[in-house]
Amino acid sequence: MKALTPVLWLLIPTSVLADDVSSQLDEVVVSDSSDPAYPLSGSPVTTLAGDELLLKTGTTIGETLKNELGVQNQSFGPGVGTPMIRGQSGPRVRVLNNGIGSNDASALSPDHAVSVDPLTAESIEIIKGPASLLYGGGAVGGVVNVLDQRIPDQAPRAGQSTVLEQRFNSVSDETSSAIKHDGATDQLAWHLDGFYKQHGDMGIAGTAIDSAKTAITDPGLDVVQNSSGKLTNTGAEAISGSAGLSWLMASGFAGLSINSLNNHYGIAPDGSGDEQTRIAMQQNKYDFKSELNQPFALARQLKTRLGYTDYQHTEISNGQPGAYFNNQSYEGRLEMSHQPLGAIEGIWGLQVQSSEMFAVGKLTGEQILPKALTQNFGLFALENYRWRAVDFQLGLRVEQDSLHADASSSLSYTPVSAALSAKWQVNRHHSVNLGLSRGARAPGVQELFTHGYHDATRSYELGNPGLQLETLYNLDLGYRFKTDWLRAEFDWFHNWAEDYIYQQRNGDYVLEAGIQRPVLAYNQQNAIFKGYEAKLVLPLMEHHQGVTELTLFSDYTRGQFVSGGDVPRMPPLRYGMEIGFSRSRLSSYLRLSRRDNQPYAGAFETSTAGYYLLDYGLNYQFKTADAGHYTLFLKATNLLNANIRNASSYLRNFAPEAGRSAELGIRVAF
Repeated sequence: MKALTPVLWLLIPTSVLADDVSSQLDEVVVSDSSDPAYPLSGSPVTTLAGDELLLKTGTTIGETLKNELGVQNQSFGPGVGTPMIRGQSGPRVRVLNNGIGSNDASALSPDHAVSVDPLTAESIEIIKGPASLLYGGGAVGGVVNVLDQRIPDQAPRAGQSTVLEQRFNSVSDETSSAIKHDGATDQLAWHLDGFYKQHGDMGIAGTAIDSAKTAITDPGLDVVQNSSGKLTNTGAEAISGSAGLSWLMASGFAGLSINSLNNHYGIAPDGSGDEQTRIAMQQNKYDFKSELNQPFALARQLKTRLGYTDYQHTEISNGQPGAYFNNQSYEGRLEMSHQPLGAIEGIWGLQVQSSEMFAVGKLTGEQILPKALTQNFGLFALENYRWRAVDFQLGLRVEQDSLHADASSSLSYTPVSAALSAKWQVNRHHSVNLGLSRGARAPGVQELFTHGYHDATRSYELGNPGLQLETLYNLDLGYRFKTDWLRAEFDWFHNWAEDYIYQQRNGDYVLEAGIQRPVLAYNQQNAIFKGYEAKLVLPLMEHHQGVTELTLFSDYTRGQFVSGGDVPRMPPLRYGMEIGFSRSRLSSYLRLSRRDNQPYAGAFETSTAGYYLLDYGLNYQFKTADAGHYTLFLKATNLLNANIRNASSYLRNFAPEAGRSAELGIRVAF
């Protein structure tokens, strides 16, 4: 065996190489009973769990998933990171917690944080393409499902288990602590979890504000303060706690849980010296979940999800309460997988949502978003049929949306979504999948009726009551190749959007507190989105010291309006390579990626420059005499200390991404 190259030697601590390969930890299996039932064959589905999730976990969901193919982090400073999938974000990407919506305000505006935190997650699913219709016709971009076993579906193997985790990140002096405990006795199982994290202002590689670009987008803004090396007013503090209890039966389980979250974070300033905005968010969530096996003759399994969410946040400007957002929502989901009907298997389901939301200026009483009751009723079915080496699946979802807003006539929509997919297993090495879908989405209350100055976005937001139903037609083509010496994945997509709803600067400005602020208006027109995701994995060497692999990857999304012009805030081309090493106790990686410049920024927006990103990660596991499992992990990001402007971010000219950072952590399981 040839010697490892110098680069590969850097990945592997010499003390580990000296260990006997036979010294291994007991196998740790991460199981997930909440996987989407019968996911469509023509849809890419990615699951993060175990050590992979441990190393990728970031402060937000968007940061955690930002390196997954087709996924970006639509950041708004370090306190906010929402996932963008294939160029779609906001209401087109549903963030779920254990199968039902987070039901916060993150779909309303890019400055609103997602209430689901990755720190206590057991696994995270990313569903792209046709399979997203299982969770809502409006999720035309995709679905992110965070699973945390808050309501336990089984007893721990040893009767009880506890996991403690501690992290420290240098870029903002962040400390985070998390605890999870599961236990059971007889037929009763319980789960407890909680976390606390806080950090100061985030470190950056250069100056915070790109004055040349803000002179174009915000010509009335006089930048008199521009920090360097630190992004001021971005410190944050969050605390959360959950408790769940289940009754376990031979035929299934039923359980309840409660969660409380408080999150207080800052928004990067605009440099005028006149305004500092922070957001104080609070959410209480109550959930019920049950699963019954063969409850009656036709049903193979019956799943029920019910949730109530009480969400509110206040935008605090210079210590004074500004915009206040409130959302109280109910969501229920009933899903039955039926017994085979000849050669056909599948699921039928019902989903119901009801949300009452409003937003006002707390001091002025000015109505930003009228009180509105939004109700959604959806019926869906997904059927599977296998013919020789081809798996066929057909999905259909019919919804009834109604919206009743103060001082406005009631609105009603009937979105219909459908999907057809096929997966052909050519042989044991090759497979091809094809997915066709039609997804329909009703405009949201914020897109229709928002009207007023928004403190956090520092803009005047203007809704459009004339918006119509949005429809997206999707074609997804994929190829998989797998042998002992090579693995390859390729997905190509082409989406045709009719009456695509978008928010964009319209070139107008309003005077607010002596400063001209841009108007962000909602409009709709036809658009086309196309792109690809590709990955190639090459084993470089495999021997008694471990396995070394080289991964090449790339993804790309292009969004254009049919009438001309570019859809705003699209991610640019990304490509790169990763060298990974693994053995019994250790895994590590070195990842170099390139983001090209983005000249297709959209009307009244500015381009972003390209950059290189170099990251490194390592975790090492060991077991003690008391049967405790310890995992030490290290993650270093942006080692080249690039000054990164995120093309998908509304705040890119005011808030660059984090500079060079190192995160050190330990997880203890016993």
